[in-house]
Amino acid sequence: MPAETLDSLDTDSLKLLVLELLAQNKALTEQISVLLVRIAELEARNGQPPKTPTNSSVPPSKGQKANRPEALARKKGRKGRPGVARALCPDPDVTREIYAEICSCGAALSPADQPDVFAYDLIDLPPIKPVTTRINLHKGNCPCCRKRVAAQPPADMAPGTPFGPGVVSLVTYLHACQMVSYNRMTEVLDGLFGLKLSEGAIANMLARAAKPFAARADEIAETVRQSPVIASDETSARVCGKTHWQWTFAAATAVYAYTRWESALGLRRPRLTRNG
Repeated sequence: MPAETLDSLDTDSLKLLVLELLAQNKALTEQISVLLVRIAELEARNGQPPKTPTNSSVPPSKGQKANRPEALARKKGRKGRPGVARALCPDPDVTREIYAEICSCGAALSPADQPDVFAYDLIDLPPIKPVTTRINLHKGNCPCCRKRVAAQPPADMAPGTPFGPGVVSLVTYLHACQMVSYNRMTEVLDGLFGLKLSEGAIANMLARAAKPFAARADEIAETVRQSPVIASDETSARVCGKTHWQWTFAAATAVYAYTRWESALGLRRPRLTRNG
């Protein structure tokens, strides 16, 4: 405040000014005290190791990242070798002979002028779609005895399921070997072959296919039983939250696998012996 202004103030105004300055001085003094304490803390901490995720509660994301090691000098590459191409098919299904018709000079060419051949294979799949065979079983009356006569269904296309062994084999392979679920199976068959199946139809196919597989499994088990030497091993597996055990019995010409759930009474091992 200029000196001229102070000279013009009366006694009451001077008192108010002094009181205001005293309050401001007190606030600054308190702030200085706090800052002095903070300075003392920082000076005491000087020289201590910084806080890191390894010595404090600092999260790992806040830690100092290590420098990436310098890349080693690349070794000189090996000497190149001639490439290996796919071998040509020994018995192609179709062969196309392509000849040049005319030279760049304008002269016409004949097959006899082109004895050299550059051959390559093009492998592709033909369009695959289901083949539907309609079976019409005719019936009528015998002109001699007037009895009702009906044709017998063909042995390879019996009535019942509309899906033949080729479809059943494909469904069984995709589900049992490639682990394709029922839902995905319907999409795969529709997308690849235009074959529309329901999940119920797939379940029925697998149920029918289980019978011949079970019969064949019995034959394999009998072959293993009759073998003079049998090797075995076991392993556990969790299926639907339960412990299963699989035993494998191997002979010279057959391998038999047996799976059994571990019951509450203990492990139930299969009885697969030479005498049955």
